[in-house]
Amino acid sequence: MQQKWFKRKTYGWGWTPSTWQGWTIAALYIVLVILFTTTIDANSSPREWMFTFVLPFVFLTLTFVRIAYKKGESPKL
Repeated sequence: MQQKWFKRKTYGWGWTPSTWQGWTIAALYIVLVILFTTTIDANSSPREWMFTFVLPFVFLTLTFVRIAYKKGESPKL
């Protein structure tokens, strides 16, 4: 059986990294979110906010949750 990258949380819903692969994915997610936050400033228009931060953030988060769901333990319901 293949080792799970993420284990389910003891309390609540979600996962925590349990292998080096899980930690690598989590670190990559954090680095990419920080990278996208550096692309905006006080003079950015709402349109720039949407296309350079909000949409990439939503896409990254959904991708991260999908990876955790596929490569982790089943969440408690």
